[in-house]
Amino acid sequence: MSERRTESTPTRRRGATLENAITDAAWEVLVELGYSGFTYEAIAARAGTSKPVLYRRWPQREDLLIATLTRHWRPLDIPDTGSLRQDALTLLRTVNAERARTVILLRVQLADYFRETGTNFGDLRSRLRPGDQRPPFATLVDRAVERGELTDVPRSDRVVNLPFDLVRHDMLMAMAEVPDENIVEIVDTVWLPLLGVSPHGTRAGQ
Repeated sequence: MSERRTESTPTRRRGATLENAITDAAWEVLVELGYSGFTYEAIAARAGTSKPVLYRRWPQREDLLIATLTRHWRPLDIPDTGSLRQDALTLLRTVNAERARTVILLRVQLADYFRETGTNFGDLRSRLRPGDQRPPFATLVDRAVERGELTDVPRSDRVVNLPFDLVRHDMLMAMAEVPDENIVEIVDTVWLPLLGVSPHGTRAGQ
């Protein structure tokens, strides 16, 4: 007669369950200890597993870091309000509410990683975004062109993504969420005029 499993019998974790447990533990270690403390030993101990289990899945520490950040960097919902201005404000307010703490945390806790790899936050953000996913503000601009709010002309990535870059800059300078009036200023007095659109939704000169 086979032995019946009881509630006290440990269940061996496999596949996605095990990997999620490891990346959750890795996130906790990163938050508490930063990249300098982001070691296989610390993560294995926190996850209740062994270092060889981690090495089999992520041969390099950077591999494990990217897997951890990918799991905990939730994709943003792209608004579609019918207005470029309102789309931009909605997206930036969402970034401010949902991402400010994480952006600040990663900038501080990953300082050693950026120095060691010679990369920056923008490089990391590109790695975390799925390869077939366009930057959010590029999607907003494309939709505005389709609606006739913007002319269909080439625009540099720097111009298109400027609102996010400015909000991130303010976050990191103040190490806090960005005041809403700053977000409105970025959209109304910097970005929309740069695109040739007034805050009222008309093209400049109309």
